[in-house]
Amino acid sequence: ILACAPGAQAMIIDPGDQYPKIMAVLDKHKLKPAMVINTHGHYDHIGSDDEFGVLVYVHKKDLPMLVDARKNLSASFSLAYKVNAEIKTLEDKEIIKLDCLELEVLHLPGHTPGGIGLLMKKPQTDIIFTGDTLFKQGVGRSDLPGGSQQLLEEAIRERLFVLPANTKVYPGHGAATTIGREQSSNLFGL
Repeated sequence: ILACAPGAQAMIIDPGDQYPKIMAVLDKHKLKPAMVINTHGHYDHIGSDDEFGVLVYVHKKDLPMLVDARKNLSASFSLAYKVNAEIKTLEDKEIIKLDCLELEVLHLPGHTPGGIGLLMKKPQTDIIFTGDTLFKQGVGRSDLPGGSQQLLEEAIRERLFVLPANTKVYPGHGAATTIGREQSSNLFGL
């Protein structure tokens, strides 16, 4: 959840199935949801997209995942979820703005065709949200439907590891890390 101040509008990144938990934080800080941004289209990241009643953003190559339960993998778990909210597709290098916040879209294919990272441009420039591309001591799976080896070569080496070493990484699962830490000690020998 990103917002400029208490009582402001908020960006919600990858809400997954955490609607009650997210609403508790929004209520505590008197924040109003303004948009949901999905780093990719897997069910564990989009499961409560509809609950906020706002526009949902996703990279254009993952749009089919938001509207097809087989493609977002929810059908595999007998959930058959698809997003019904209005969806806006994103492109590489597009800037998403809300009040004092600016995030740049970095297309990071490999975990899914339209996986993205969200690089903060304002009010700071040293934070990236990597979804399921890069984790602390790990990387996202590239063997799921729609995945590819672009994950390691193009997405991580060519798009993420060129960022400053002090860039804080907030992955889609697990603890935060930095680009420098992952360059030197990621278990996948990147």
